[in-house]
Amino acid sequence: MRPTGPARLTPAALVRHGLLLTWRSLLKIKRNPEEILGLTFMPIMFVALFVFVFGQAMMGDWQVYRDFLMPGIIAQSVIFTTIGTGITLNTDIQKGIFDRFRSLPVTRSSPLVGAVLGDLVRYFLTVVVILAVGMAIGFRPGNGLVGVLASTAVIMVFAFALCWISAWIGLVMRTQMAVQNFGMIWMFPLSFGSSAFVDPNDMPGWMAAFAEINPVTHVVDTMRGLLVGGDAPVTEPLLWTLGWTVVITAVFFPLAARAYRNRS
Repeated sequence: MRPTGPARLTPAALVRHGLLLTWRSLLKIKRNPEEILGLTFMPIMFVALFVFVFGQAMMGDWQVYRDFLMPGIIAQSVIFTTIGTGITLNTDIQKGIFDRFRSLPVTRSSPLVGAVLGDLVRYFLTVVVILAVGMAIGFRPGNGLVGVLASTAVIMVFAFALCWISAWIGLVMRTQMAVQNFGMIWMFPLSFGSSAFVDPNDMPGWMAAFAEINPVTHVVDTMRGLLVGGDAPVTEPLLWTLGWTVVITAVFFPLAARAYRNRS
């Protein structure tokens, strides 16, 4: 029987097929419980190491540093988790799974959309685990449940944009190792060269200048204002975060879609 080929691309079809393949991505988590272990233990180690090892040295009081750190450690952990999107796509291509999708009556971009949407569940689990660990060691969100939900929404929206960078890397690189190595190259300076772990005012001048324009700084500052509260500003960093999200998505979604068409 001759393959039916991709279905006609319409917004409704893209959404329907994308959600269907999102479910496939979620089933992969169920069948690989070790992924849940990785999403659980890595955030626990990050929180424990940064709070209890560096907290006293950074601010003289690990409890004060804990409250300062929590938004940053959430953002950093989610950012690092996004590299899994590229690795998963690269693995599927190597195994020929996307070649099979070409013979199915689904829109061409739906496997790519489904993979990204499915990974958002992983990011949400990461946020939940870190918040649970933080509260276990005494962290209390200053703005209550509303602040928790709002800050979670901010990092999830920004992570959605970063997914397309990771997806593009996963589609243009030849091996999983190359995807991981190249992903770390841009993740480390963005994560550690931001306000996630240190106030930019305490950095050297050139590093502070980089931190001020770093999109991760705007994300962390927004989350800090929403989650911790106090005098931390929210409106300006939130506008910057939304702006960066739109720019990143506008640039890397087309690049990822083109790379996907070339590879599949």
